[in-house]
Formats: sequence, C-alpha cells, structure tokens
Amino acid sequence: MFLIIGLVVVFIMVFGGFMLSGGKFGIILKALPFELMIIFGGAAGAFISANSGSVIGGALRGVMTVMKGPVWKAEDYKDLLCLMYLLTKTIRTKGVVAIESHIENPEESKIFQQFPRISEDHHVVEFICDYIRMMTMNFEDPMQMEDAMNKDLDKHHKELHEPQHSLQTMADGLPAIGIVAAVLGIVKTMGAISEPVEVLGGMVGGALVGTFLGIFLSYLMVGPIAGRLNQILEQDGRFMEIIKLVLVSHLQGNAPQISVEIGRRNVPSDLMPTFIEVEEAIAELPTDV
Repeated sequence: MFLIIGLVVVFIMVFGGFMLSGGKFGIILKALPFELMIIFGGAAGAFISANSGSVIGGALRGVMTVMKGPVWKAEDYKDLLCLMYLLTKTIRTKGVVAIESHIENPEESKIFQQFPRISEDHHVVEFICDYIRMMTMNFEDPMQMEDAMNKDLDKHHKELHEPQHSLQTMADGLPAIGIVAAVLGIVKTMGAISEPVEVLGGMVGGALVGTFLGIFLSYLMVGPIAGRLNQILEQDGRFMEIIKLVLVSHLQGNAPQISVEIGRRNVPSDLMPTFIEVEEAIAELPTDV
C-alpha cells in the first residue's frame, strides 16, 4: 500500500512541478517509448545475464513482498512466544521423549496446530524442529547450539538477501544506462545536424529524456523498492532470531517463562507485545496439548 502511495506522490510532485513550471510533455511523450525500451530493456537484459533463475524469481517475488509488507505481524510474534513456551515447557516437565512426536510430525502436532500461521511456514517449522531434534540427541551445550544456529541464520540471511542485492545493483546501474540512451540520442542528433534549429532542439530534448529516465527509475522507483525490501527482510528475519534466543536460554537452564521473556524483549519495538499480553496469552493456552 505504501509503495503505491509513494509512487503516486513521486509522479504528482515530479511531473506536476514540471507542468507548473511551464514544461511541455510533447517531447517527453514522443521520446518516452524508445528511451524506455533502451533503458529498461537494457537493464532487464543485464539483470537476466547477471543472475540465476532463483535470484530473478526471488526479485520478482520481492516486489510483491514490498507491496504486501512484512510477513509477520504483531499477533504472529505473540503466537511464536506462546509456541516456544509450550515446547520448552514440555521438554522441561516431561522430558525430550515427550517432544519427539511433535517435532517428527509437526503437521499432526497439537502444539504446532494451535498456531496455523506459523505451521504454514515450513522454514520456521523446520528450523524449530531441527534444533529441538538436535537437543534430543544430547546436543545441549548452549554456546555450541548458539554458534550452530548463528551459522544457519547467516546462511539463510545471505540467500534471502540475494534478490534484494540484485535489485539494488540494477538501481545503481540505471543512471549509467540512461547516459547510454542519451549518448545514442546525441549521435542521432549529430546525424541530422543540417536540420532546422527547432528540429535539433527537439532531438536534443529527446536525448536528455534518456538521462532523466535513468535517474528517475534508479532513485525514485527501483532504488526505493530495493531499500524497502531490505527493511522487510531484516524485520521478518527477527522471527527466527527469537526462536534461537528462546532455545539457547532454555539450554542455559532458564525457566520457560524467562526464556520467553528474553525472546519477547527482542521482538521489533513496534510489534512487541507487552509482558502482560504474553502472560495472558500463555494463560489462555489449552492444558491438554
């Protein structure tokens, strides 16, 4: 939603200011299709050449992500804390044997099925189950567990950000491609140097549209999309970071309530539930799971 609002503001302010200052759209509209073909087509071709299919697909999905916003909302963070509470409490009170059925078949687990939004994300579920499974195999040193989880999260973070980096690289290159289009326009103009001044002026103006479009697309469209995608990925990445913090705290011997509180304190501030909200949510959890 904010992406659409931002783009509308950009177009109104830029082109509205151009019109109010006495600018004429004739030259821009005449040159626009050809300049867009050179600049955006060239950028798209370079983008395809420089990236793998998975990165290209990730970039396209990234644009949709920017339009939809972050995956995880405030209620999801509260649900995650409740889920981690149930898992750590089950391990502490009933032992690792009691948790095995839940991590081996999370799709049938009464614990996981309490939180359908989280259960639908196989990356999050696998991350939780894999590391609890390692705990059942006596991998219980909190420092070693934290180190292993950090490496896993770093790998996930790098792979997740590759499409965003590719969009940012595209944005960085667009002004230079705009110059390419402008130079081609000047070459065309020089080939018609014998034409009247009015004609040459229009051709030079058309060439400058290329420079304008390159900068416009870079700094006012593609660049902001890449920047917003980076913010969303960073925010959503906190979700799995909280899982790590709760499990490491559990291995350090803390009670489930303390481990969950450590996780809660690391939820993004604008999404963080209060201590009381988490306590009330935990109190409302069914006792037969």
